[in-house]
Amino acid sequence: MSTANLPHLILPETAGTLQQLFHLRVEQQPDHAAYRFYDSASGDWRTWTWRQTREAVARRQAALRQEGLVAGDKLAIMLNNGIEWVLFEQAALGLGMIVVPLYANDRADNVAYILQDAGVKLLVASGEDLLLQLQPIAPQLSGLVRVVSVSPCRENPAISRLICLQDWLSDASCELHTHACQPGDLATIVYTSGTTGRPKGVMLSHRNILSNALAGIELVTVTDQDVFLSFLPLSHMLERTLGYYIPMMSGALVSFARSIPQLAEDLLSQRPTVLISVPRIYERVYGRIMDQLEEKSALARKLFHLAVDVGWTDFLYRQKRGPWRPKILLNPLLHALVGRKIAARLGGRLRAAICGGAPLTLPVARTFIGQGITVVQGYGLTEASPIITGNTPDNNIPDSIGLAIREVEVKISDAGELLCRGPNVMLGYWNNAEATRAAIDADGWLHTGDKATCRGQHYFITGRMKEIIVMSNGEKVPPTDMEGAIVLDPYVDQVAVVGEGKPYLTALLVLNPERWTQLARQLGLNADDPAALSHGSLHQLLNQRIGLRLKGFPGYAQIHRVFISLEPWTVENGLLTASLKQKRELIIRHFQTQVDAMYAGH
Repeated sequence: MSTANLPHLILPETAGTLQQLFHLRVEQQPDHAAYRFYDSASGDWRTWTWRQTREAVARRQAALRQEGLVAGDKLAIMLNNGIEWVLFEQAALGLGMIVVPLYANDRADNVAYILQDAGVKLLVASGEDLLLQLQPIAPQLSGLVRVVSVSPCRENPAISRLICLQDWLSDASCELHTHACQPGDLATIVYTSGTTGRPKGVMLSHRNILSNALAGIELVTVTDQDVFLSFLPLSHMLERTLGYYIPMMSGALVSFARSIPQLAEDLLSQRPTVLISVPRIYERVYGRIMDQLEEKSALARKLFHLAVDVGWTDFLYRQKRGPWRPKILLNPLLHALVGRKIAARLGGRLRAAICGGAPLTLPVARTFIGQGITVVQGYGLTEASPIITGNTPDNNIPDSIGLAIREVEVKISDAGELLCRGPNVMLGYWNNAEATRAAIDADGWLHTGDKATCRGQHYFITGRMKEIIVMSNGEKVPPTDMEGAIVLDPYVDQVAVVGEGKPYLTALLVLNPERWTQLARQLGLNADDPAALSHGSLHQLLNQRIGLRLKGFPGYAQIHRVFISLEPWTVENGLLTASLKQKRELIIRHFQTQVDAMYAGH
């Protein structure tokens, strides 16, 4: 991509640092729309310009300076996505402080560990509910100079340094400060939630993030006319780099969604042109489409599947990976009849749907792409700021993770592990030299822990280096591949395959609550009776459906027994990471009694 066609783009070498990027954006387009958010007081959406954003940042800087905070001090942000996240980050960076993002609904013990490990001086939290959540760890907050609640709150004796934002800020106009620092200086410490053990603090520099943001723009062009809808946690680098710094670098507008439950409504009202998401969101939309399709006539179902097939054939032809076929001539008509309605659910003007964080299954990608929605998948790690590889709209193999990004070297080790090296690779882990040496070798290669293959220039993830189930008969099974197939069943919301050292495979299932009610009625069961989840007819039906999903897998990679529940695995109950990855070991340990029962007598 030529940056000459993007007159408002601010290059990393021009900005140098994240705070200078913000400063330059304000100077370049002071009256351009920067952020949009829902104001619950007025019941309407508000749009701020870059000039208004600068004024709000300056007021927070003045309050931080009143606390005696200086360059190098740590500020932790424990907020849901919103304008305050941006304001506090920019205020802190402008004073040379180091930002420590926290997941807004993280467990108290995790929060206490991070605050103490990083040596945080000031914590920004979202309100009274969160403060009550932190009350059990109040004795461990002694290192904090201040706790600021962005929502009105009452005095809390357990948290003596608590103050509400409205009381903390001065009404006087303030000057914006931009602390002088170097591109290679530490900007943020991002604690990876990890699937095992204590979180590790990933140290990222200004150069790490800025170089990665530009690489993202070179994958999918972004201009100052684009609109992003932000709903993934800004505590995660996927949203922070792609959904926050890429728009700032290009001058695009960011609209903050109200919540995940209201996402469908916000898509319609905000009409984004670029959407960043994890596979689970696309899978849910896919599941709803499939559910609604079952209720339609046979003709409507046939028309839908024909539209996907023709659209996919046209996509392969335009990508130069398939021949032209006469049925492609039907694509404009089928798009008008079917595809346009699907696109309308996403706001009607979405030109790029970016997927990261975990693999997106090909059937889901094929459905969206077949309906004319450009879905591009990428891959990365927090330790890589986060993008390592990505597809582009013009060179898109949906089941791949794409090509290596600009200035980043990628290779596959003799053991089959994906390695990368470049300006996006972290400075190391905070206070953990041993873990840093284990992650980055002497030649500067970051070890991702993922197995991969390369075909042409595109990379494909084939599994985790350590996430392979070895059964007692010596057969090796990649559980994530099987789980990706099983979860496409509309009855199943979550699944974990089990079988390490066992003679056969089993699965822990979480059912879709709405579909469970329908299914129970069909089977003559009481959906409100917990015992119904153990009924033989239910297990027989689900085993049959799972078998159909796994028919392409080897004979030994089949599920023999299942345990069924309705309680979802969440970040809050500790069974998912903040980026919505399963903590496999913890899930199995949590259901150890049920797992043992599935192997009783073997």
